[in-house]
Amino acid sequence: MENAQKTQLTTILIAAFILIAGIVGGVFVYNQKEAEIKTLTMEKSGLNETIQKRDSVVNDMEGTFAEIESNMTFIKEKRSQIATMQTEGGKNKKQLIAEDVKLMNAMLIESSKKIAELEEKLRKSGMNVKSYEKRILALNETIEAQNAEIAELKKTIDGKNSSLAEYDVKVKSLNTSIQKQSDTINYKQKVIVDKTDKLNTAHFTLGTYKKLKEQGILSREGAILGIGGGKAIQGNFDSKFFTDVDIRITKTIPLNVKKAVLISEHPSSSYKLVEEKGQIAYLQIENPEEFWRISKYAVIQVK
Repeated sequence: MENAQKTQLTTILIAAFILIAGIVGGVFVYNQKEAEIKTLTMEKSGLNETIQKRDSVVNDMEGTFAEIESNMTFIKEKRSQIATMQTEGGKNKKQLIAEDVKLMNAMLIESSKKIAELEEKLRKSGMNVKSYEKRILALNETIEAQNAEIAELKKTIDGKNSSLAEYDVKVKSLNTSIQKQSDTINYKQKVIVDKTDKLNTAHFTLGTYKKLKEQGILSREGAILGIGGGKAIQGNFDSKFFTDVDIRITKTIPLNVKKAVLISEHPSSSYKLVEEKGQIAYLQIENPEEFWRISKYAVIQVK
């Protein structure tokens, strides 16, 4: 009986030890797992921060790349426009070209600075991104090429400006010469017009014998009114008593008198006196060239 109790006690003690050992082991394992979880959580947090930092750098770099590439496209288009503008010439165009070249230079300088900033950001980020390094290298090469082309363009423009300056001097000299020639031509044309007008200008006067004599146009009455009296006209009469007419357009001389006779000498076949309503209405010039051939002064005695 006593042995049975001892055996039962021993069994209980062993079971209690095993239970305690299990609990202690479980607590130890739990603590280890918790430490591992904390470590993993910290690593994940650090990794997320690194990823966010990298994404920020990448986005920043992409934006800068886009801006630089846009500048390069703009410069290329501007150079193409300048090539067209050079062929058109003009002072305003030269000013625009100079302003565009200045703008392109500023954009290239700004792009170079941004590339330097990109390289610094890439270095500080600790990232080893070969694709970005290649893009930066390609942009640097593009900028160098653009710089060289713009320098050549400026050289060409300077040469053209020099040629244009010489051309302007020649044009001004030519314009002065043309203006002088034009003035001479205009003067000669005016002289020709004046002479032509003078050659085609005739004069007529009409009045009674008394009036014509008082004006110093007639010296004696030419026999009976209606019979020729050309010799009766003075040789030194005053032209202020005559009316000027253009023989190219004048076909009639209004009279409206009872009687009229042409005292000056004109071929009878070149004119006629037209009667209307019982009076001499007007002198009709049938052949102007023939009528004015002998004299450009027509004296008509009326009554």
